[in-house]
Amino acid sequence: MPHPLFKYFPQNHEGRDFVVGDLHGMFHSLEVLMETVKFDTVIDRMFSVGDLVDRGPESKRVVAFLKQPWFHAIQGNHEQLLIQSKESESIYKSWTERAGGQWWITASDTERAEIYDRVNELPLAFQVSTDTGEIGIIHADIPIGLTWQEFIKQLQGSVELQQHAQWSRLRHRYITASETVPKIDGIDLVVVGHSIVKKPIFTANLCYIDTGAAYIEHDIDSQLTLLQIHPQQQIFQTKTSA
Repeated sequence: MPHPLFKYFPQNHEGRDFVVGDLHGMFHSLEVLMETVKFDTVIDRMFSVGDLVDRGPESKRVVAFLKQPWFHAIQGNHEQLLIQSKESESIYKSWTERAGGQWWITASDTERAEIYDRVNELPLAFQVSTDTGEIGIIHADIPIGLTWQEFIKQLQGSVELQQHAQWSRLRHRYITASETVPKIDGIDLVVVGHSIVKKPIFTANLCYIDTGAAYIEHDIDSQLTLLQIHPQQQIFQTKTSA
């Protein structure tokens, strides 16, 4: 039976909730942010928009975080590349040579098996009930015109919708064209990664928080962004380095 691609989280009545942008192997930077906000692993929750691995130096630490009861991640397109590389030599070659997957080559068979099993079970969408409203979390985007409820209802059975959720930059193109971004109806806020932005962007009812944490040598102001979503909304950032 396929694993569920959507997961709902009821309100956290004891602690706080945070969403972290694309980590890409920059787990030390996440630990810096956790220390900054005094993250309490007993009562606080950390949600990830996906792309936990590739490009950064600490991709092999992914399992250690996925084992933690306070850490909840969705599957990004880089996790999908990892999964698909097992069955496709061309994807494996492209991923390890040009998409940041070089670290996989040096992983042991045991490490590979455990990482594969963990990321293969990750959902593609979360909904979190908070004091600031109902918060959706996906990696990339959902089709324009589709409500949040329609999206989560159709997600499990539609490969096309799954691909859109992990790869699409359609709404982000509206941002780059300085046009009005279409809203996602049926949800208060949707937090996404995937498309790199210079600083966190709130537009319509979306928040873009991939600020290029692992792109240290690409002439951008590389930072890891953390968005607190409960009990209030607040942005925290740390500059990343190799």
